[in-house]
Amino acid sequence: MTWIVTPDHLDALEIGAGILGTGGGGNPYLGKLIARKYVEEGAEIAIVDPGDVPNDAVVASVGGMGSPTVSIERLRRADESVNALRALERHIGKQVTHLVPSEIGGSNSTTPMVVAAQCGLPVIDGDGMGRAFPELQMETFAMYGVTPTPAALCNHHGHIAIFDNIADATTLERYARAVTIQMGGSAGYAFPVMTGAQVKETAIPGTMSLAIRLGEAVLAARRDTSNPVEAICRVTGGVSLFAGKVVDVERRMTGGFARGVVSLEGFADHAGQTLRVDFQNENLIARDGSGAVLAVVPDLIFLVDSDTGAPLTTEVLRYGLRATAIGIPAPAELRPEVGLRFVGPAAFGYDDVAYKPLPGSYANREAGTRSS
Repeated sequence: MTWIVTPDHLDALEIGAGILGTGGGGNPYLGKLIARKYVEEGAEIAIVDPGDVPNDAVVASVGGMGSPTVSIERLRRADESVNALRALERHIGKQVTHLVPSEIGGSNSTTPMVVAAQCGLPVIDGDGMGRAFPELQMETFAMYGVTPTPAALCNHHGHIAIFDNIADATTLERYARAVTIQMGGSAGYAFPVMTGAQVKETAIPGTMSLAIRLGEAVLAARRDTSNPVEAICRVTGGVSLFAGKVVDVERRMTGGFARGVVSLEGFADHAGQTLRVDFQNENLIARDGSGAVLAVVPDLIFLVDSDTGAPLTTEVLRYGLRATAIGIPAPAELRPEVGLRFVGPAAFGYDDVAYKPLPGSYANREAGTRSS
């Protein structure tokens, strides 16, 4: 099935992708505004079901790389990812026929929309994370065998970097992160290049639709003055972990990432209790006051405004915000052994924390689990 994006879809996507960004991924607001401008001027952005993509299609993932904090302090020009895509096409000697988000969480959900509007290319309804993660090897594309290069980066000056002959995404992450830092901490990218058959084998399907449904549910809750947290949990299969006030935020830039800890003091049913959430761009682990783990990566952990359901990303957290922490079971593609090697607690340095999955299934469904 193919459908055309409307301005209302983009408004909902901003909210849904912000929530699925699990605190990181960059703010999708600017990308929404740019995509909306193109749509209102007559551009068509087509969303295509993964099953309808020809096996021999030439698919590229496009988005932005760098720190979410930098992307707020210095706005992108909106052509960085297009320039990276064109450079990648020149390098491989082929024209890309379809785009796919690397991650549905945060700004990398709306950046493909902007590129699609500028280039007239369809966007596949799926992604490589089902959320947001901070590093390239954490995409299902890489986990399940897609070669990460050739790859292209472009910054706000139009400077291009091409990477080739790098067989593993962990090495590309190290090189590309270093170049992005030298480019000013933020760059547009185009990689990896895949066939349509590879997308069907490796992508998490239906996540663009999920993000839009999630945003629509939050907007409906606001109109009806109903509980937005309950609406979020209904759509995602999530559970409310904690409700409280932000009382402290420790945030620092390290190695191109925004790292830190946010602390909350509970109210209502959680009065007298505390919550601590560690993050590296995205939220990674939530602990109660005794140190017990309530949820841990790859399950999704995010904070929303308790009254409006608006996502609270790590770069906007501040003292006094009333927040609810919600946990969502990870997509099935991230739960088998192969996925946990890349995105389990140990991948982020939590060697002493065992992954105990939240009950239920991602978005109240089970995708086909791949063997390890």
